[in-house]
Amino acid sequence: MSTIQSGGGSATATSSEKYAVDTNGNVFKVPDFTIKDILDVIPERCYERNLAKSLYYVVRDIVCMVSIGLFTHKLAYPWLFQESSSSASVQLAKFVFWLSYTYVQGLFSTGLWVLAHECGHQAFSDYGAVNDFVGWTIHSYLLVPYFSWKYSHSKHHKATNHMTRDMVFVPPTAEEFKERRGFVGDMLYNHTGDSPLRTLGELLLQQLGGWITYISTNVTGQKYEGVAAWKQNHFYPFSPLYEKKDSLYIFLSDVGIVTQLLVLKLWFDRFGGWSLFINWFVPYIWTNHWLVFITYLQHTDPTVAHYDADEWTFAKGAASTVDRQFGFVGPYIFHDIIETHVIHHFCSRIPFYNAREASDAIKKVMGEHYKSSDENMWKSLWKCAKGCQYVEGDSGVLMFRNVNKFGVGAAADGSKKHN
Repeated sequence: MSTIQSGGGSATATSSEKYAVDTNGNVFKVPDFTIKDILDVIPERCYERNLAKSLYYVVRDIVCMVSIGLFTHKLAYPWLFQESSSSASVQLAKFVFWLSYTYVQGLFSTGLWVLAHECGHQAFSDYGAVNDFVGWTIHSYLLVPYFSWKYSHSKHHKATNHMTRDMVFVPPTAEEFKERRGFVGDMLYNHTGDSPLRTLGELLLQQLGGWITYISTNVTGQKYEGVAAWKQNHFYPFSPLYEKKDSLYIFLSDVGIVTQLLVLKLWFDRFGGWSLFINWFVPYIWTNHWLVFITYLQHTDPTVAHYDADEWTFAKGAASTVDRQFGFVGPYIFHDIIETHVIHHFCSRIPFYNAREASDAIKKVMGEHYKSSDENMWKSLWKCAKGCQYVEGDSGVLMFRNVNKFGVGAAADGSKKHN
């Protein structure tokens, strides 16, 4: 027997057990349960998909968006700003008013995104054609290439936190991070180093442009040596992200995008640039932000492990996800995508309205390996940005490390970093 100790705890290990030390200095025990252990405890009723119920949520979200739009434009704005004025205070009030409006519309728009995500997993109903039609329609409205994302996202689920097969949020190794940051001769790094200002700037770029750059350049995804960069995206029918048999569906995704662009052109011609900007474009930006915000924090945390090919199993990868809490918005507008993400990775065909019961069931099997957090998600975002920059480790288990003096481990430049 041997005892492994770290700054955050200790554990007794046998030769058959595998451990690592996470970013916080706590001992992480690699899960030893199987996917069968998980699936065996999920009640059968959790798999039941109800088309009428799923369609209700789609209609509900659309009605909410239309009602909020009509109320804002026809009643609230004329009543609050009855007299035109160019004073600074009035202009500021108008800015806050429209920002609040787009924020709320962006929340419901994200809710619709999540419902299309249900379609992509075939969790929306028992009818594949219905799922794909609804998902393609909603995602196309949000300029999401439905089938392209469906296929790449499916591969992500099949290889979650696999260092060479996962499709998104693949962290760099220490050497890759060092190369990206350019520790030698990088004037920007020499001046900003591990400063909070640099972390803030990188977060802003991630939140505002992360989704667009992912679908257009496959940033944070796998890299395909020998394949031209312009082919590594979600729009090219013969992209290395997909199989050749998928090319027709990738093309249909592009048809959806082009159709929506024509709709937006007609919107501009009929109602003007301001209507398009305030009712679609800014909520669209909010939606992209929430999408990155949600998915990043579902898969990034100082306690989360990644695995190489020899150590990875489906159950280990699915367990390397985090359930978080987002107040009223999470369960009632974002359809529990934040609060029940762990069970979603173990069985993505369970509809969101049955996910809480299924989640409670698998906790009995997962035990200490079930990861959840009720910390304010904005605080978690900052912690993850500082503490989860690259991964390193031996024995096939890799944990997050950083150059920001956050937590434990060796920095990419070779120096020791501790709190």
